[in-house]
Amino acid sequence: MDNLHLDSRALRVLAHPLRARLLSELRLNGAATATQLAERLVTNTGATSYHLRKLAEVNLVTETGEGTGKQRFWQPAQESHSWSDTEHADDPDAAAAAQWLQRHYANHFAELHARWEDERQYWPDAWRDAARTSDGLVTATPEELDELMTELEGVIVRYKENLGDEPRPGARRVSVQLYSMPTDLGDRP
Repeated sequence: MDNLHLDSRALRVLAHPLRARLLSELRLNGAATATQLAERLVTNTGATSYHLRKLAEVNLVTETGEGTGKQRFWQPAQESHSWSDTEHADDPDAAAAAQWLQRHYANHFAELHARWEDERQYWPDAWRDAARTSDGLVTATPEELDELMTELEGVIVRYKENLGDEPRPGARRVSVQLYSMPTDLGDRP
């Protein structure tokens, strides 16, 4: 999987409501012009163009080479991005940006889940049964949790590589979200 590890500058650039929405829209629905993105996200083309250029400065989006003038097409530069909270601990602005992004993504995924729940009843039984929610409790050290998350992420990468993105009868794009967090939040180490 093509992943960009965000440095402090990229974190600060991405931690903006419209920029985060632009990147998500491009990843979900593919290349688009600033005009198309502005229409989809109910904003103006000037702001959209400006924020796309800011995202391009930190290699989160790139032009496809298609289109001309103001009708240039933009695409995500990679499939995903990540960061490590601790490597930005000495940069208060990057740390605040990372925290904002974590909350933004949690809200975004909650909205996606709520939309699915609103639509679930209209989908075929096979999809309703397969697209399920589950959780589990594990007692782990930070190192063991890191190992678990890395292994689960690896499973998703293997499925993506094995299945590809080619259209197949009955196939749909599926969002798989992994969350892990301590449950005893009041009892800090």
